[in-house]
Amino acid sequence: MRRILSLICFLSISLFVPAQDHDHHEEHSEAHANECGHVEESHDFNPGNTAFHHIGDQNVFSIGPFQLPLPCILYAPEEGWSVFSSGKFDADGHGVGRKAYAGYVLFEGMVKKVVEPAGFSKEMVELGDHKVYEKEEATADGKSKKVIYVCYNGQEWRTDNLSTADAGVFGGGITSFYDFSLTKNVVSMLLVVLFLGWVFIGMANKYRRTEGQAPSGLQGFMEPMIVFIRDEVAIPFLGHKWEKFLPFLLSLFFFILGLNLFGQIPFLGNANVTGNLAVTMVLAVLAFLVTNLNGNKHYWEHIFWMPGVPAWVKTILTPVEFLGLFIKPITLMLRLFANITAGHMVMVIFVGLIFVFGRSGESVGGSLGTAVGSTLLTVFMMAIELLVAFIQAFVFTILTASYIGAATEDAHH
Repeated sequence: MRRILSLICFLSISLFVPAQDHDHHEEHSEAHANECGHVEESHDFNPGNTAFHHIGDQNVFSIGPFQLPLPCILYAPEEGWSVFSSGKFDADGHGVGRKAYAGYVLFEGMVKKVVEPAGFSKEMVELGDHKVYEKEEATADGKSKKVIYVCYNGQEWRTDNLSTADAGVFGGGITSFYDFSLTKNVVSMLLVVLFLGWVFIGMANKYRRTEGQAPSGLQGFMEPMIVFIRDEVAIPFLGHKWEKFLPFLLSLFFFILGLNLFGQIPFLGNANVTGNLAVTMVLAVLAFLVTNLNGNKHYWEHIFWMPGVPAWVKTILTPVEFLGLFIKPITLMLRLFANITAGHMVMVIFVGLIFVFGRSGESVGGSLGTAVGSTLLTVFMMAIELLVAFIQAFVFTILTASYIGAATEDAHH
């Protein structure tokens, strides 16, 4: 029975969660005390924490149980540039480095920097297991936050997260270093772009060779989607100007769709690219720029002047219309981010229920029953997410087309 249970749990986790995501949070993990006195405390499995870790960007790329190192490109204002492979950290199965290099360490797949490096070696440092760990710290406002520490030469060294341009809204802000590395999300984007380039360049060459013939092979799969975006999105919303903006709309649609589908491939890191606010923000900014740079006189007049509207009404509507310029791309950004992130988290949480109800293997009946139910629910969610991948790419594209259409339509008198 235990062998059958182990097989079901292994298949469930292997299919839907990278190897490093679940091991780290098992209940009754063995306690270890390091030379700095820190004890690796056992704690209950937390599906929420595992899900948040799963959707995060990392400096390693997971393929099944294997972690492929990625280039680290780091800049600290006081120390300059550091360029090396994340393989130098010798990460364990949880993405925690057993080595430090150039004053940097790896925790759960993400690079951290020692805050006060005086006395901390800039060369390769052998740390060993359980020397990079997380601790709760009280903040000035009475709350607590998690801080990563390194145990080296019997002393605890505090570390920083990378600098982020969120002004502290999401717990980031400007810290001691900037990370320009090729992370899991960046590599995923490059892979998708290269694949899409290969597909469309190959299709274009085939059209030239078989001019006048019916589409075949990959053409037969891609052409209906291209025609759909042209006939149901570009032409209805853009009118006679559809040809000018069709390449942009197709690029948005297939780029988002490609990333959405890539993130659902089991064993391949489950990259959450379109569930990253930075990515969706850039896409929304592009839509904002294309819309407003092509806006005609009638468009801007409608926002700032509104002919025929009483002056006292303009004092109310003008600020609303102006704010709408920025609210539209913000909603584009948040809608895509929220839908993709939610799908990834729900699937991880479903699988995590196996460890919650089975108490990490102590309860055979609880684990077995939950494993079957969680697997079925996760497979169902993956089917739903496959549909969501297409829907969200279409929604982003059609809303962008509607914004561009409103900015470029001719005045009607």
